[in-house]
Amino acid sequence: MKGVDMDTNRKNANQSSVSAELARLVADERAYLRRYALGLCHDISLADDLAQECMERALTRLHLWQNGTNLRAWLSTMLRNLHINGLRRHRHHVRLDDCDGADLGSVPARQIGRMQMRDLRRALSRLPSDQREMVVMVALRGASYEQAARNAKISVGTVKSRLSRARDTLRRLMEGEMEARA
Repeated sequence: MKGVDMDTNRKNANQSSVSAELARLVADERAYLRRYALGLCHDISLADDLAQECMERALTRLHLWQNGTNLRAWLSTMLRNLHINGLRRHRHHVRLDDCDGADLGSVPARQIGRMQMRDLRRALSRLPSDQREMVVMVALRGASYEQAARNAKISVGTVKSRLSRARDTLRRLMEGEMEARA
């Protein structure tokens, strides 16, 4: 009987060390999760909340992660689903803040750059969520078409068509912003 207790203790100790290692790996992805969340919701405080919620959920569900699979992809999918669920719950549009108010002086190039970034944020917020998600994954996060397809659980062809439509829409929206300003 004593041998069984020792085996159980060793097994529990091994599970504890594996759980601690997984928890550390999840914590190492914090900056990545925050960047991805920011790309999805365009609001720093919402992104922080979303990344935190994702980490909490991941840590309470480590037993669901399959060893040997891509932890970052698992976390990305979890964060994306949390974001989508939040959108469904709240049914609100993405709120974009104007420039952060930092005094950049009167250098025209900087002002133009700020206006272009504001226009781009505004145009991104007007994209349908499925197109915006592809732009965030591929253009901002640097994911390949294949990675984006796996994360979104769609075909590579669908990724390409959503990106193409998103680029066309962004181009039209950005040209409209420039014409309105002229």
